[in-house]
Amino acid sequence: MKPKLLLLLLLAGGALVAETRVFIGFGVGGYYPPPPARRVLVYRPPCPGPGYAWIDGYWYPDGARYHWRAGYWVRPPHPRARWVAPRYYKHRYYSGYWRR
Repeated sequence: MKPKLLLLLLLAGGALVAETRVFIGFGVGGYYPPPPARRVLVYRPPCPGPGYAWIDGYWYPDGARYHWRAGYWVRPPHPRARWVAPRYYKHRYYSGYWRR
């Protein structure tokens, strides 16, 4: 009897602190509204060493919202690589990529 009562109390207590989460989303074939205005760079940390490239901050879509990705230093994946920034063109978002 005691183990059943203990189990019942644990289940009831867990239900009291559980969160209810509801998400409703709708998307059609990569169509995104335009992103917010670009943020102005206030501070760029010093370069961590030779061979690093600075990637400016940009907005990227995540479901129905945009999130800001702050600028950062990164090593290019291969010599003479050039970063092509993400862009929004004709109601479509194109991710950034490294170009030879």
